[in-house]
Amino acid sequence: MIISRKAKDTLQRLCTQFPVVGITGPRQSGKTTLATSVFPDKKYITFDDRSMRDLAASNAVDFLMAFPNGAILDEAQKVPEIFDALKLLADRDQWKPGKFILTGSSQFRLKQNMSDSMAGRAAFLNLLPFSLPELTSAEIRGEDAYRLIHLGMYPPLHDPDRHFIPYDWFESYIDTYLERDVRELINPSNLATFRKFIQVCAVHSGQLLSMESIAGSVGVSAPTIKSWLSILEKSFIIHFLEPDSNNLGKTVVKTPKLYFVDSGLLCHLLRLETKEDLLLSRHKGAVVETFAVSELMKQRMNEGRKPNLTFFRDDHGFEVDTIADWKRTFAIEIKSANATEKKLSANTRKYLDLRKDHEVRGAVFYLGDVTMTVNDTAYISWKDWGTFADST
Repeated sequence: MIISRKAKDTLQRLCTQFPVVGITGPRQSGKTTLATSVFPDKKYITFDDRSMRDLAASNAVDFLMAFPNGAILDEAQKVPEIFDALKLLADRDQWKPGKFILTGSSQFRLKQNMSDSMAGRAAFLNLLPFSLPELTSAEIRGEDAYRLIHLGMYPPLHDPDRHFIPYDWFESYIDTYLERDVRELINPSNLATFRKFIQVCAVHSGQLLSMESIAGSVGVSAPTIKSWLSILEKSFIIHFLEPDSNNLGKTVVKTPKLYFVDSGLLCHLLRLETKEDLLLSRHKGAVVETFAVSELMKQRMNEGRKPNLTFFRDDHGFEVDTIADWKRTFAIEIKSANATEKKLSANTRKYLDLRKDHEVRGAVFYLGDVTMTVNDTAYISWKDWGTFADST
């Protein structure tokens, strides 16, 4: 079962402009499936095949010239020689757009090689796991918000033909990530400590980043934690929201907030094995917030845009969960409540009073089933989080 991806139009748009387009994102987010579904007539080459890898490495230019109509090159980072050859052919072909599509599971090497060799000749599409609108269109979203938040959005877990048990799948996912991505970036003797580090980060999802606290829990230095956080961010396991720079005459925090990209992986790391465990957990609010922020990110990234998401918090603890600085600005509160109440919008209303900008709108993301506007505040049902800007 192939689910249509919202990023399809963005990939096609980029391929009308750039000779090489790289699709990056976390493992198992559907990068290769997207490329092959959008370009079914392009030859598909995977460098997981050793014979193909050896052939391409021996003479990369001749190898690429064997595909005059271009190709999809999977695991391209396994043949470093291919990137200089792509640069040469891109210049020689007088900028024929959309010729080669590159994907790979190791984001670090793929993006670095493309950035170093293909500057000005390549574009990137960041593909995250499924979004709510994609599951809705495929009619597999379901009606239980907490079930979906607990399961997460990685494509294999929504494939009815695979029958994965989430616990087993996430354990395999983490093992593969550590062995294939992390091992080449840190001392292999630290892999067990790095795994503990990921679990400690899970406890901090939705919170202000405290490297000292994480370092103390893991037992390594703060500089090491900073380096390891960069690894998690570049591999799309976590992301950060920076504080809003509009200080409104107040002293604001300068520390970013840490979020996981996928709520299912977060629940697994928090040892929340069932939906009921999530409902009873002290982390419930943070997991719901993680899910909502991720959906906002996907909405933008699927369009090939920067997320442009921040948060506001002053030195007295007053906070607005998310500020979406898009075509217009939205101040957003994220709640695990399933009914509209005036108190849910208290922080957004206070923020709007401070901003005194009539173009800024307030919104509350909640777990109810109906999207509505009450007293100039938009209450966005969880079902519509992925189309937030379209529903307000």
